Amino acid sequence: MKNVLVTSGLCLSVLLLSACNSDDKDINSLTTQTTLIGGDSHCWMGGTRTDSGLDNNDNGKLDSNEVVDSSYACNADLFTDKAVHLPFTVLRDDLDNGAMPGTKFEIRNGGYGSDAAPNPNNPIQFYALTDRGPNADYSGSLGKGKMFPTPDYTPRIGLFELQTNGTITKVKDILFKRPDGSLITGLPNSSSLGGTGEIPYDAAGEVIRQDMSQPYNAQTNPIKLDDYGLDSEGLAAMDDGSFWVSDEYGPHIVHYSAEGVEIARINPFADDARNLYSLPAEFAHRRANRGMEGLTITPDQSTLVGIMQSTISNPDKSVNNNTLTRIVTINLATGAISQYLYQQEIAQNSNSAIVALSNSQFLVLERDGKFFNIDTDVMKHVYKIDISGATDLETVTAQADIAQDAALGLTIKGKTLEQVALSDGWEALAANGIIPATKSLVLDMAAKTQYPHDKMEGLWLIDNKRLGVLNDDDFATWSNNNTLEQKYLDSAQSDIDGNTLYIVDDLPLSADK
Repeated sequence: MKNVLVTSGLCLSVLLLSACNSDDKDINSLTTQTTLIGGDSHCWMGGTRTDSGLDNNDNGKLDSNEVVDSSYACNADLFTDKAVHLPFTVLRDDLDNGAMPGTKFEIRNGGYGSDAAPNPNNPIQFYALTDRGPNADYSGSLGKGKMFPTPDYTPRIGLFELQTNGTITKVKDILFKRPDGSLITGLPNSSSLGGTGEIPYDAAGEVIRQDMSQPYNAQTNPIKLDDYGLDSEGLAAMDDGSFWVSDEYGPHIVHYSAEGVEIARINPFADDARNLYSLPAEFAHRRANRGMEGLTITPDQSTLVGIMQSTISNPDKSVNNNTLTRIVTINLATGAISQYLYQQEIAQNSNSAIVALSNSQFLVLERDGKFFNIDTDVMKHVYKIDISGATDLETVTAQADIAQDAALGLTIKGKTLEQVALSDGWEALAANGIIPATKSLVLDMAAKTQYPHDKMEGLWLIDNKRLGVLNDDDFATWSNNNTLEQKYLDSAQSDIDGNTLYIVDDLPLSADK
Protein backbone atom coordinates (compact mmCIF):
# COMPACT_ATOMS: atom_id res chain seq x y z
CA MET A 1 0.00 0.00 0.00
CA LYS A 2 1.38 3.45 -0.93
CA ASN A 3 0.67 6.48 1.30
CA VAL A 4 0.18 9.71 -0.59
CA LEU A 5 0.14 13.05 1.26
CA VAL A 6 -2.48 15.22 -0.39
CA THR A 7 -3.00 18.27 1.82
CA SER A 8 -1.83 19.62 5.16
CA GLY A 9 -3.98 21.45 7.67
CA LEU A 10 -7.28 20.73 5.84
CA CYS A 11 -10.34 18.74 6.97
CA LEU A 12 -12.16 16.21 4.82
CA SER A 13 -15.62 17.26 5.96
CA VAL A 14 -17.49 19.52 8.32
CA LEU A 15 -18.07 16.56 10.58
CA LEU A 16 -14.34 16.33 11.21
CA LEU A 17 -13.68 20.01 12.00
CA SER A 18 -13.39 19.32 15.68
CA ALA A 19 -10.71 16.76 15.02
CA CYS A 20 -8.84 19.20 12.83
CA ASN A 21 -8.83 21.91 15.47
CA SER A 22 -8.25 19.82 18.61
CA ASP A 23 -5.19 20.67 20.65
CA ASP A 24 -4.72 23.77 18.49
CA LYS A 25 -2.86 21.84 15.78
CA ASP A 26 -3.65 20.80 12.25
CA ILE A 27 -4.18 17.16 11.27
CA ASN A 28 -2.97 15.97 7.89
CA SER A 29 -5.49 14.48 5.45
CA LEU A 30 -4.09 11.50 3.59
CA THR A 31 -5.04 9.24 0.72
CA THR A 32 -3.74 5.80 -0.14
CA GLN A 33 -4.11 3.75 -3.31
CA THR A 34 -4.29 -0.03 -3.36
CA THR A 35 -4.11 -2.21 -6.45
CA LEU A 36 -6.95 -4.75 -6.51
CA ILE A 37 -6.45 -8.14 -8.13
CA GLY A 38 -9.06 -9.85 -10.27
CA GLY A 39 -11.91 -11.41 -8.32
CA ASP A 40 -12.22 -8.52 -5.87
CA SER A 41 -15.80 -8.06 -4.62
CA HIS A 42 -15.85 -4.42 -5.77
CA CYS A 43 -13.82 -4.79 -8.98
CA TRP A 44 -14.40 -8.14 -10.70
CA MET A 45 -11.45 -7.68 -13.09
CA GLY A 46 -9.29 -5.78 -10.62
CA GLY A 47 -8.55 -2.06 -10.44
CA THR A 48 -7.61 0.53 -7.84
CA ARG A 49 -9.13 1.49 -4.49
CA THR A 50 -8.49 4.99 -3.17
CA ASP A 51 -8.92 5.47 0.59
CA SER A 52 -8.97 8.88 2.25
CA GLY A 53 -9.05 10.07 5.84
CA LEU A 54 -7.25 11.97 8.61
CA ASP A 55 -3.91 11.10 10.19
CA ASN A 56 -5.31 11.40 13.71
CA ASN A 57 -2.37 9.71 15.39
CA ASP A 58 0.12 11.78 13.36
CA ASN A 59 2.15 8.75 12.32
CA GLY A 60 2.39 9.81 8.68
CA LYS A 61 0.25 7.01 7.29
CA LEU A 62 -3.44 6.30 6.90
CA ASP A 63 -4.40 3.50 9.25
CA SER A 64 -7.49 1.39 8.60
CA ASN A 65 -9.41 2.99 11.47
CA GLU A 66 -8.72 6.44 10.02
CA VAL A 67 -10.33 5.78 6.62
CA VAL A 68 -13.55 7.78 6.14
CA ASP A 69 -14.09 7.32 2.39
CA SER A 70 -13.18 4.78 -0.30
CA SER A 71 -13.62 5.03 -4.05
CA TYR A 72 -12.94 2.52 -6.80
CA ALA A 73 -11.57 2.70 -10.33
CA CYS A 74 -12.28 -0.73 -11.83
CA ASN A 75 -10.78 -2.30 -14.92
CA ALA A 76 -13.30 -2.91 -17.69
CA ASP A 77 -15.12 -6.23 -17.61
CA LEU A 78 -14.49 -7.70 -21.06
CA PHE A 79 -15.91 -11.16 -20.27
CA THR A 80 -19.45 -10.96 -18.91
CA ASP A 81 -22.10 -11.82 -21.53
CA LYS A 82 -19.44 -12.30 -24.20
CA ALA A 83 -18.03 -15.35 -25.97
CA VAL A 84 -14.28 -15.60 -25.38
CA HIS A 85 -12.21 -18.32 -27.03
CA LEU A 86 -9.62 -20.38 -25.22
CA PRO A 87 -6.21 -20.76 -26.89
CA PHE A 88 -5.37 -23.97 -28.72
CA THR A 89 -2.52 -25.74 -30.46
CA VAL A 90 -2.71 -28.02 -33.49
CA LEU A 91 -2.12 -31.73 -32.86
CA ARG A 92 -2.05 -32.60 -36.56
CA ASP A 93 -3.23 -31.03 -39.82
CA ASP A 94 -2.41 -33.65 -42.43
CA LEU A 95 -5.73 -35.54 -42.67
CA ASP A 96 -8.26 -35.12 -45.48
CA ASN A 97 -11.26 -33.00 -44.56
CA GLY A 98 -14.31 -35.08 -45.45
CA ALA A 99 -16.47 -31.96 -45.35
CA MET A 100 -14.38 -30.23 -48.05
CA PRO A 101 -12.77 -32.72 -50.44
CA GLY A 102 -9.31 -31.71 -51.51
CA THR A 103 -8.52 -29.86 -48.28
CA LYS A 104 -6.98 -30.83 -44.96
CA PHE A 105 -8.32 -30.08 -41.49
CA GLU A 106 -6.90 -29.35 -38.06
CA ILE A 107 -7.20 -31.57 -35.02
CA ARG A 108 -6.90 -29.07 -32.22
CA ASN A 109 -5.87 -29.24 -28.61
CA GLY A 110 -8.50 -27.68 -27.80
CA GLY A 111 -10.70 -30.21 -26.25
CA TYR A 112 -10.75 -28.52 -22.81
CA GLY A 113 -14.48 -28.56 -22.28
CA SER A 114 -15.57 -31.77 -20.60
CA ASP A 115 -15.79 -29.97 -17.26
CA ALA A 116 -14.47 -26.93 -15.42
CA ALA A 117 -13.64 -26.05 -11.82
CA PRO A 118 -12.36 -22.97 -10.01
CA ASN A 119 -8.77 -22.68 -8.88
CA PRO A 120 -9.28 -22.43 -5.09
CA ASN A 121 -6.22 -20.18 -4.85
CA ASN A 122 -6.92 -17.67 -7.63
CA PRO A 123 -10.40 -16.27 -8.40
CA ILE A 124 -9.68 -15.45 -12.06
CA GLN A 125 -8.23 -18.86 -12.89
CA PHE A 126 -10.15 -22.02 -13.74
CA TYR A 127 -9.29 -25.60 -14.56
CA ALA A 128 -10.71 -27.22 -17.68
CA LEU A 129 -10.75 -30.94 -18.48
CA THR A 130 -10.28 -32.84 -21.72
CA ASP A 131 -11.90 -36.18 -22.45
CA ARG A 132 -10.04 -39.21 -23.84
CA GLY A 133 -8.75 -37.26 -26.83
CA PRO A 134 -9.73 -36.77 -30.47
CA ASN A 135 -12.09 -39.55 -31.51
CA ALA A 136 -15.03 -40.19 -33.78
CA ASP A 137 -17.49 -42.98 -34.53
CA TYR A 138 -16.04 -45.51 -36.95
CA SER A 139 -16.90 -48.96 -38.22
CA GLY A 140 -13.95 -51.02 -39.41
CA SER A 141 -12.78 -54.57 -39.92
CA LEU A 142 -13.76 -55.69 -36.41
CA GLY A 143 -17.04 -53.79 -36.30
CA LYS A 144 -18.25 -50.60 -34.65
CA GLY A 145 -15.85 -48.61 -32.57
CA LYS A 146 -13.99 -45.33 -32.39
CA MET A 147 -11.31 -43.81 -34.57
CA PHE A 148 -8.45 -42.30 -32.56
CA PRO A 149 -6.40 -40.14 -34.95
CA THR A 150 -3.93 -39.36 -32.12
CA PRO A 151 -4.01 -42.67 -30.20
CA ASP A 152 -1.21 -41.73 -27.79
CA TYR A 153 -3.06 -38.64 -26.57
CA THR A 154 -3.02 -38.25 -22.78
CA PRO A 155 -6.16 -36.84 -21.12
CA ARG A 156 -5.34 -33.75 -19.10
CA ILE A 157 -6.35 -30.68 -17.15
CA GLY A 158 -5.53 -27.19 -18.39
CA LEU A 159 -5.21 -24.22 -16.02
CA PHE A 160 -6.49 -21.02 -17.64
CA GLU A 161 -6.47 -17.38 -16.53
CA LEU A 162 -8.59 -14.38 -17.50
CA GLN A 163 -6.61 -11.34 -18.65
CA THR A 164 -7.66 -7.71 -18.23
CA ASN A 165 -7.49 -7.23 -22.02
CA GLY A 166 -10.35 -9.70 -22.49
CA THR A 167 -8.32 -12.74 -23.51
CA ILE A 168 -7.69 -16.08 -21.84
CA THR A 169 -4.23 -17.60 -21.47
CA LYS A 170 -3.28 -21.15 -20.61
CA VAL A 171 -1.00 -21.26 -17.57
CA LYS A 172 -0.10 -24.96 -17.71
CA ASP A 173 -1.20 -28.51 -18.51
CA ILE A 174 -1.47 -31.34 -16.00
CA LEU A 175 -1.25 -34.70 -17.78
CA PHE A 176 -2.72 -37.80 -16.12
CA LYS A 177 -0.27 -40.47 -15.08
CA ARG A 178 -0.35 -43.97 -13.64
CA PRO A 179 0.90 -44.50 -10.07
CA ASP A 180 4.35 -45.24 -11.50
CA GLY A 181 4.42 -41.83 -13.21
CA SER A 182 3.97 -43.05 -16.79
CA LEU A 183 1.42 -41.30 -18.99
CA ILE A 184 -2.01 -42.84 -19.50
CA THR A 185 -3.92 -42.83 -22.79
CA GLY A 186 -7.57 -42.40 -23.60
CA LEU A 187 -7.91 -45.90 -25.06
CA PRO A 188 -10.74 -48.11 -23.73
CA ASN A 189 -10.55 -50.34 -20.66
CA SER A 190 -10.84 -54.12 -20.67
CA SER A 191 -14.30 -55.62 -20.18
CA SER A 192 -13.65 -56.54 -16.54
CA LEU A 193 -13.25 -52.86 -15.74
CA GLY A 194 -16.21 -51.52 -17.65
CA GLY A 195 -15.10 -51.71 -21.26
CA THR A 196 -18.10 -52.02 -23.58
CA GLY A 197 -16.27 -53.49 -26.54
CA GLU A 198 -15.45 -50.24 -28.35
CA ILE A 199 -12.89 -51.18 -31.00
CA PRO A 200 -10.12 -48.58 -31.31
CA TYR A 201 -8.98 -47.71 -34.85
CA ASP A 202 -6.27 -45.30 -36.00
CA ALA A 203 -6.60 -42.59 -38.64
CA ALA A 204 -5.87 -45.11 -41.41
CA GLY A 205 -8.73 -47.34 -40.21
CA GLU A 206 -6.40 -49.99 -38.80
CA VAL A 207 -7.19 -51.71 -35.53
CA ILE A 208 -4.96 -50.26 -32.81
CA ARG A 209 -3.08 -53.30 -31.52
CA GLN A 210 -0.22 -54.13 -29.23
CA ASP A 211 2.36 -54.31 -32.02
CA MET A 212 1.41 -52.08 -34.95
CA SER A 213 4.21 -53.57 -37.05
CA GLN A 214 2.44 -56.96 -37.05
CA PRO A 215 -1.04 -57.99 -38.23
CA TYR A 216 -3.91 -58.16 -35.77
CA ASN A 217 -4.35 -61.50 -34.05
CA ALA A 218 -6.76 -61.94 -31.16
CA GLN A 219 -4.32 -64.19 -29.27
CA THR A 220 -0.83 -63.11 -30.25
CA ASN A 221 -1.35 -59.44 -31.19
CA PRO A 222 -4.64 -58.29 -29.65
CA ILE A 223 -6.36 -54.93 -29.50
CA LYS A 224 -4.45 -52.38 -27.43
CA LEU A 225 -6.45 -51.40 -24.34
CA ASP A 226 -5.50 -49.33 -21.31
CA ASP A 227 -6.91 -50.20 -17.89
CA TYR A 228 -5.66 -46.84 -16.64
CA GLY A 229 -7.18 -45.09 -19.65
CA LEU A 230 -9.89 -42.53 -18.96
CA ASP A 231 -12.66 -40.91 -20.94
CA SER A 232 -12.55 -38.10 -18.40
CA GLU A 233 -15.70 -36.00 -17.98
CA GLY A 234 -16.09 -34.68 -14.41
CA LEU A 235 -13.66 -32.57 -12.37
CA ALA A 236 -13.37 -31.55 -8.72
CA ALA A 237 -10.42 -29.34 -7.72
CA MET A 238 -9.39 -29.80 -4.09
CA ASP A 239 -8.02 -27.15 -1.74
CA ASP A 240 -4.76 -29.13 -1.36
CA GLY A 241 -4.05 -28.87 -5.10
CA SER A 242 -5.10 -32.42 -6.00
CA PHE A 243 -8.00 -33.41 -8.27
CA TRP A 244 -10.77 -35.98 -8.44
CA VAL A 245 -11.83 -36.94 -11.97
CA SER A 246 -14.80 -39.05 -13.09
CA ASP A 247 -15.08 -40.79 -16.43
CA GLU A 248 -17.33 -42.58 -18.90
CA TYR A 249 -15.49 -45.89 -19.10
CA GLY A 250 -16.01 -47.57 -15.71
CA PRO A 251 -17.26 -45.30 -14.52
CA HIS A 252 -14.05 -44.62 -12.63
CA ILE A 253 -13.45 -41.80 -10.17
CA VAL A 254 -9.71 -41.21 -9.85
CA HIS A 255 -7.75 -39.09 -7.39
CA TYR A 256 -4.73 -37.36 -8.95
CA SER A 257 -2.00 -35.39 -7.27
CA ALA A 258 -1.29 -31.79 -8.23
CA GLU A 259 1.23 -33.21 -10.71
CA GLY A 260 -1.34 -35.60 -12.24
CA VAL A 261 -0.13 -38.87 -10.66
CA GLU A 262 -2.86 -41.32 -9.62
CA ILE A 263 -3.32 -41.57 -5.85
CA ALA A 264 -6.52 -43.57 -5.45
CA ARG A 265 -9.54 -44.86 -7.35
CA ILE A 266 -13.25 -45.56 -6.86
CA ASN A 267 -15.35 -47.67 -9.24
CA PRO A 268 -18.11 -50.31 -9.17
CA PHE A 269 -15.72 -53.25 -9.66
CA ALA A 270 -15.17 -54.71 -6.21
CA ASP A 271 -12.32 -56.94 -7.43
CA ASP A 272 -10.23 -53.97 -8.60
CA ALA A 273 -7.30 -53.95 -6.17
CA ARG A 274 -6.69 -50.26 -6.92
CA ASN A 275 -9.95 -49.22 -5.27
CA LEU A 276 -10.07 -47.02 -2.19
CA TYR A 277 -13.86 -47.52 -2.07
CA SER A 278 -16.34 -49.21 -4.38
CA LEU A 279 -19.38 -47.70 -6.06
CA PRO A 280 -22.68 -49.62 -5.96
CA ALA A 281 -22.55 -52.41 -8.55
CA GLU A 282 -25.42 -50.99 -10.62
CA PHE A 283 -23.16 -48.17 -11.81
CA ALA A 284 -21.30 -50.73 -13.91
CA HIS A 285 -24.37 -50.72 -16.16
CA ARG A 286 -23.34 -47.35 -17.54
CA ARG A 287 -23.98 -46.83 -21.24
CA ALA A 288 -21.11 -46.30 -23.66
CA ASN A 289 -20.23 -42.57 -23.78
CA ARG A 290 -22.83 -41.80 -21.09
CA GLY A 291 -21.04 -42.57 -17.86
CA MET A 292 -20.33 -40.30 -14.87
CA GLU A 293 -20.38 -37.01 -16.74
CA GLY A 294 -20.35 -34.68 -13.74
CA LEU A 295 -18.36 -34.56 -10.49
CA THR A 296 -18.03 -32.01 -7.69
CA ILE A 297 -16.84 -31.68 -4.12
CA THR A 298 -18.96 -30.23 -1.32
CA PRO A 299 -17.80 -26.86 0.06
CA ASP A 300 -16.46 -28.51 3.24
CA GLN A 301 -14.31 -30.81 1.03
CA SER A 302 -15.81 -33.87 2.70
CA THR A 303 -17.95 -35.48 0.00
CA LEU A 304 -17.65 -36.23 -3.70
CA VAL A 305 -20.90 -35.93 -5.65
CA GLY A 306 -21.22 -37.49 -9.11
CA ILE A 307 -24.04 -37.57 -11.62
CA MET A 308 -24.58 -40.01 -14.48
CA GLN A 309 -25.03 -38.48 -17.92
CA SER A 310 -28.17 -40.44 -18.82
CA THR A 311 -30.17 -43.48 -17.77
CA ILE A 312 -27.96 -46.48 -17.09
CA SER A 313 -28.78 -49.75 -18.88
CA ASN A 314 -30.16 -51.33 -15.74
CA PRO A 315 -30.73 -54.20 -16.30
CA ASP A 316 -30.24 -53.76 -20.07
CA LYS A 317 -30.64 -51.39 -23.02
CA SER A 318 -34.41 -51.77 -23.08
CA VAL A 319 -34.69 -48.99 -20.45
CA ASN A 320 -32.47 -46.42 -22.15
CA ASN A 321 -35.27 -44.15 -23.44
CA ASN A 322 -35.83 -42.81 -19.96
CA THR A 323 -35.66 -39.68 -17.78
CA LEU A 324 -34.34 -41.43 -14.66
CA THR A 325 -30.73 -40.65 -13.80
CA ARG A 326 -28.65 -41.26 -10.69
CA ILE A 327 -26.61 -39.10 -8.32
CA VAL A 328 -24.07 -40.68 -5.98
CA THR A 329 -22.32 -39.15 -2.96
CA ILE A 330 -19.14 -40.55 -1.40
CA ASN A 331 -17.83 -39.47 1.99
CA LEU A 332 -14.07 -39.37 1.49
CA ALA A 333 -13.27 -40.04 5.15
CA THR A 334 -15.53 -43.04 5.67
CA GLY A 335 -16.48 -44.27 2.21
CA ALA A 336 -20.18 -43.97 3.08
CA ILE A 337 -22.31 -43.97 -0.08
CA SER A 338 -25.67 -42.35 -0.75
CA GLN A 339 -27.73 -42.46 -3.93
CA TYR A 340 -30.46 -40.15 -5.20
CA LEU A 341 -32.55 -39.81 -8.34
CA TYR A 342 -32.60 -36.86 -10.74
CA GLN A 343 -35.44 -36.56 -13.26
CA GLN A 344 -34.48 -35.18 -16.66
CA GLU A 345 -36.77 -32.92 -18.68
CA ILE A 346 -36.42 -35.01 -21.83
CA ALA A 347 -35.53 -38.69 -22.13
CA GLN A 348 -31.90 -39.25 -23.09
CA ASN A 349 -30.81 -35.72 -22.34
CA SER A 350 -27.29 -35.35 -20.98
CA ASN A 351 -26.45 -34.27 -17.43
CA SER A 352 -23.10 -32.75 -18.28
CA ALA A 353 -21.99 -31.08 -15.03
CA ILE A 354 -22.78 -30.84 -11.33
CA VAL A 355 -21.49 -28.10 -9.00
CA ALA A 356 -21.93 -27.98 -5.23
CA LEU A 357 -23.51 -24.90 -3.64
CA SER A 358 -23.79 -26.62 -0.25
CA ASN A 359 -23.78 -30.20 1.04
CA SER A 360 -27.32 -30.68 -0.30
CA GLN A 361 -27.82 -28.10 -3.07
CA PHE A 362 -26.17 -28.22 -6.47
CA LEU A 363 -26.21 -26.81 -9.96
CA VAL A 364 -26.88 -29.39 -12.69
CA LEU A 365 -26.24 -28.73 -16.37
CA GLU A 366 -28.83 -30.61 -18.43
CA ARG A 367 -28.67 -30.39 -22.21
CA ASP A 368 -29.60 -31.96 -25.50
CA GLY A 369 -27.14 -32.52 -28.37
CA LYS A 370 -28.62 -30.09 -30.90
CA PHE A 371 -26.97 -27.21 -32.75
CA PHE A 372 -28.81 -23.88 -32.61
CA ASN A 373 -28.11 -23.14 -36.29
CA ILE A 374 -29.98 -26.33 -37.27
CA ASP A 375 -32.77 -26.31 -34.68
CA THR A 376 -33.46 -23.24 -32.52
CA ASP A 377 -35.57 -25.40 -30.19
CA VAL A 378 -32.54 -26.50 -28.19
CA MET A 379 -32.18 -27.20 -24.48
CA LYS A 380 -29.07 -25.96 -22.70
CA HIS A 381 -30.26 -25.48 -19.12
CA VAL A 382 -28.74 -25.05 -15.67
CA TYR A 383 -30.92 -26.10 -12.73
CA LYS A 384 -30.55 -25.61 -9.01
CA ILE A 385 -31.36 -28.91 -7.33
CA ASP A 386 -31.80 -30.00 -3.72
CA ILE A 387 -31.36 -33.55 -2.43
CA SER A 388 -32.28 -32.80 1.18
CA GLY A 389 -35.85 -34.04 0.66
CA ALA A 390 -34.95 -36.75 -1.85
CA THR A 391 -34.87 -40.45 -1.01
CA ASP A 392 -31.47 -41.92 -0.26
CA LEU A 393 -31.75 -45.22 -2.13
CA GLU A 394 -29.03 -46.76 0.00
CA THR A 395 -31.11 -46.38 3.17
CA VAL A 396 -34.34 -47.92 1.85
CA THR A 397 -34.91 -51.17 3.71
CA ALA A 398 -36.36 -54.34 2.22
CA GLN A 399 -40.10 -54.61 2.78
CA ALA A 400 -42.98 -56.22 0.91
CA ASP A 401 -42.25 -55.57 -2.79
CA ILE A 402 -39.03 -53.59 -2.20
CA ALA A 403 -35.62 -55.25 -2.16
CA GLN A 404 -31.95 -54.36 -2.43
CA ASP A 405 -30.33 -56.38 -5.23
CA ALA A 406 -26.54 -56.73 -5.08
CA ALA A 407 -26.13 -56.23 -8.83
CA LEU A 408 -29.11 -54.02 -9.74
CA GLY A 409 -29.63 -51.85 -6.68
CA LEU A 410 -33.06 -51.07 -5.27
CA THR A 411 -35.88 -52.99 -6.96
CA ILE A 412 -39.68 -52.88 -6.79
CA LYS A 413 -41.52 -56.12 -7.52
CA GLY A 414 -38.34 -57.42 -9.09
CA LYS A 415 -38.01 -54.44 -11.45
CA THR A 416 -35.14 -51.98 -11.41
CA LEU A 417 -35.99 -48.35 -10.80
CA GLU A 418 -35.21 -47.67 -14.45
CA GLN A 419 -37.77 -50.27 -15.48
CA VAL A 420 -40.40 -48.88 -13.11
CA ALA A 421 -39.92 -45.30 -14.29
CA LEU A 422 -40.16 -46.34 -17.94
CA SER A 423 -43.16 -48.66 -17.69
CA ASP A 424 -45.16 -47.18 -14.82
CA GLY A 425 -43.90 -43.61 -14.53
CA TRP A 426 -42.44 -41.54 -11.73
CA GLU A 427 -45.79 -41.72 -9.95
CA ALA A 428 -45.15 -45.39 -9.29
CA LEU A 429 -41.82 -44.54 -7.69
CA ALA A 430 -43.47 -41.88 -5.52
CA ALA A 431 -46.14 -44.37 -4.46
CA ASN A 432 -43.32 -46.47 -3.06
CA GLY A 433 -41.78 -43.53 -1.22
CA ILE A 434 -39.02 -42.82 -3.74
CA ILE A 435 -38.73 -39.08 -4.34
CA PRO A 436 -36.19 -37.44 -6.71
CA ALA A 437 -34.24 -34.24 -6.11
CA THR A 438 -36.22 -31.03 -6.50
CA LYS A 439 -35.12 -28.68 -9.27
CA SER A 440 -35.67 -25.11 -10.48
CA LEU A 441 -34.37 -23.40 -13.61
CA VAL A 442 -31.48 -20.99 -13.07
CA LEU A 443 -30.23 -20.39 -16.63
CA ASP A 444 -31.47 -21.03 -20.18
CA MET A 445 -28.29 -20.54 -22.21
CA ALA A 446 -30.04 -20.70 -25.58
CA ALA A 447 -32.47 -17.95 -24.61
CA LYS A 448 -29.65 -15.92 -23.05
CA THR A 449 -27.04 -16.17 -25.81
CA GLN A 450 -28.39 -18.19 -28.78
CA TYR A 451 -25.76 -20.69 -27.68
CA PRO A 452 -24.28 -22.14 -30.90
CA HIS A 453 -22.48 -25.21 -29.53
CA ASP A 454 -23.96 -28.69 -29.27
CA LYS A 455 -22.04 -29.75 -26.15
CA MET A 456 -22.44 -27.30 -23.28
CA GLU A 457 -20.54 -29.27 -20.64
CA GLY A 458 -18.46 -27.27 -18.14
CA LEU A 459 -19.62 -25.02 -15.30
CA TRP A 460 -17.24 -22.70 -13.43
CA LEU A 461 -18.87 -21.32 -10.28
CA ILE A 462 -17.13 -17.96 -9.92
CA ASP A 463 -19.10 -16.41 -7.04
CA ASN A 464 -22.69 -16.22 -5.81
CA LYS A 465 -23.89 -14.50 -8.98
CA ARG A 466 -21.42 -15.28 -11.78
CA LEU A 467 -21.24 -18.57 -13.67
CA GLY A 468 -18.76 -19.56 -16.36
CA VAL A 469 -20.06 -21.89 -19.09
CA LEU A 470 -17.68 -23.91 -21.26
CA ASN A 471 -18.32 -26.15 -24.27
CA ASP A 472 -16.68 -29.36 -25.42
CA ASP A 473 -15.45 -28.69 -28.96
CA ASP A 474 -14.43 -32.34 -29.65
CA PHE A 475 -10.94 -31.12 -30.59
CA ALA A 476 -12.65 -29.52 -33.63
CA THR A 477 -13.00 -33.03 -35.04
CA TRP A 478 -16.18 -34.65 -36.39
CA SER A 479 -17.14 -37.67 -38.44
CA ASN A 480 -19.72 -38.19 -41.15
CA ASN A 481 -20.36 -41.44 -42.99
CA ASN A 482 -17.30 -43.06 -41.43
CA THR A 483 -15.07 -40.16 -42.54
CA LEU A 484 -13.24 -37.64 -40.39
CA GLU A 485 -13.83 -33.96 -40.98
CA GLN A 486 -13.58 -30.55 -39.36
CA LYS A 487 -16.30 -29.73 -36.83
CA TYR A 488 -18.24 -26.65 -37.92
CA LEU A 489 -20.96 -24.62 -36.21
CA ASP A 490 -22.54 -23.25 -39.39
CA SER A 491 -23.92 -24.65 -42.63
CA ALA A 492 -21.46 -22.55 -44.63
CA GLN A 493 -18.65 -24.48 -42.94
CA SER A 494 -16.73 -21.35 -42.05
CA ASP A 495 -17.08 -21.28 -38.25
CA ILE A 496 -14.94 -24.01 -36.65
CA ASP A 497 -16.09 -25.11 -33.21
CA GLY A 498 -13.66 -24.17 -30.46
CA ASN A 499 -13.53 -24.03 -26.67
CA THR A 500 -15.46 -20.90 -25.73
CA LEU A 501 -16.09 -19.39 -22.30
CA TYR A 502 -19.28 -17.49 -21.55
CA ILE A 503 -19.63 -15.71 -18.19
CA VAL A 504 -23.20 -15.00 -17.14
CA ASP A 505 -23.86 -12.49 -14.35
CA ASP A 506 -26.78 -11.74 -12.01
CA LEU A 507 -27.76 -15.36 -11.38
CA PRO A 508 -29.14 -16.71 -8.06
CA LEU A 509 -26.23 -19.00 -7.25
CA SER A 510 -26.23 -18.91 -3.46
CA ALA A 511 -27.54 -21.93 -1.60
CA ASP A 512 -31.11 -21.40 -0.40
CA LYS A 513 -31.52 -21.00 3.34
